Amino acid sequence: MPALEKVSSNRVSTGYLTKYKFPSSSLSLPTQFNLFVPSSASSSSPVPVLFYLAGLTCNEDTGAQKGGFLNKAGEEGIAVVFPDTSPRGAGVEGEDDDWQLGTGAGFYLNATSEKWKKHYNMYDLIVKELPEVLKEANLGLDFSKVSIMGHSMGGHGAMSIYLKNPGQYKSASAFAPACNPSKTPWGINAFTNYLHTVTRSSPPSEWLQYDSTHLLQNFEAEAHLLVDVGTEDDFLKKGQLEPKALESVGKEGVEVRLQDGFDHSYYFISTFAPEHVAYHAKFLKA
Repeated sequence: MPALEKVSSNRVSTGYLTKYKFPSSSLSLPTQFNLFVPSSASSSSPVPVLFYLAGLTCNEDTGAQKGGFLNKAGEEGIAVVFPDTSPRGAGVEGEDDDWQLGTGAGFYLNATSEKWKKHYNMYDLIVKELPEVLKEANLGLDFSKVSIMGHSMGGHGAMSIYLKNPGQYKSASAFAPACNPSKTPWGINAFTNYLHTVTRSSPPSEWLQYDSTHLLQNFEAEAHLLVDVGTEDDFLKKGQLEPKALESVGKEGVEVRLQDGFDHSYYFISTFAPEHVAYHAKFLKA
């Protein structure tokens, strides 16, 4: 297991936010992430873990610096992990041409198309590799108590990862997520490029494994899922988010809230960040 390289560390809330770097086997490249650990954490008293997945064009710093999560996380005694949103410097042709694809736009899936599959495996990084690296580092984290949340593309990632892995995460939440990406422009663009499609169904079955609305329809476990969307979100108006598709499944334990007057920005996220941390704390500390 690769050793973590400490890049920086800052005192914040009740603990420290530390940036680490390590060579990722999932991405075949080095990757960075931020980790907030409250002062209550120790090897003899490990704390629950909450992952935050950021959106398009963002990186590991965005949620940590702008999200407003850390005071509440410190109060609750919860660690927060902020991974990057994509590989960096993969050298894939065209990866920096469009903000909706490539750098900053990993979509939290494992690419299967020949062009992207060597490096664009954010699903494996988040679900498998990063937890194992953190366990090995012995930083006072309790990986029997893990939840996940995210924003926009990261909201899609958080929900789909939660729904694909029943029992692995105690809860999930999302701000302005892409809820039905197999039928909306962001998802169609990403899936068409990243996933090698062989079936003729519409949408292809290869896409549905990353579509939260489809996954929720087949989710047999008890759901703990909170979704917030601002009514003035331009991406809601453009049909990129489709929270009604998720809501229409009618799954108990799924709460979709429309927040009047809020948009897609971190002003929206930071307003409701303490509520989301408190929501996860109910399940992480039960």
